[in-house]
Amino acid sequence: MPTIENLRKQAKLYRRWHREGYFPVAAQISRFLVRYRDLSDREVLDADFKLSDAQELVAKKHGFKNWPTLKKGIETMAISPPSKASASTIMAAEPQLFVSDIEFACRFYTERLGFKIGFSYGEPPFYAQVYRDGGRLNLRKVGGPVFNSDFRTRERDALSATLTLDDAKPLFLEFQKANVAFHQTLKTEPWGARTFIVQDPDGNLICFAGSAG
Repeated sequence: MPTIENLRKQAKLYRRWHREGYFPVAAQISRFLVRYRDLSDREVLDADFKLSDAQELVAKKHGFKNWPTLKKGIETMAISPPSKASASTIMAAEPQLFVSDIEFACRFYTERLGFKIGFSYGEPPFYAQVYRDGGRLNLRKVGGPVFNSDFRTRERDALSATLTLDDAKPLFLEFQKANVAFHQTLKTEPWGARTFIVQDPDGNLICFAGSAG
């Protein structure tokens, strides 16, 4: 469990993202805060979102009812005292995938995998971000094929990104119903996780991994 100070920083970051119109944070707000649940992402970003709302979001994401409950829970836990030296906290990861056609790749992720477009940059576009819930993938256009012709022969299961889920099976069934082609269907790994892998049009392998139960 992080310190209260780190959680305050996280809440301030969520509020700044909301103020800057950062679409991926809208999905998290509507998912964890009931009063925003029936709003579109655009409506969430246009709505009032105070620091107290951001703190409640942090609390809900950590399994607490509200911010005071989160503070009390941390204060009563036996945690090691924080280091006197300043330290950074990693808030999120955004894997970058190389693609040969930005628009085609965006259509694949939005129309087949249910992602949304966070932004697209350039005229014509050469960089974009797609997101679904808390997962974000950055797409970077490159000239020519992304992988050498014999790469998959040598490295059949080399992953480009892993997205973690609370439960992989519902999403697998959703993709299966949508006739998404799988590089690997749902299975339980030796270490206990349940995973499946999707290959995008450029050969990037995206692993979706969740708890086995």
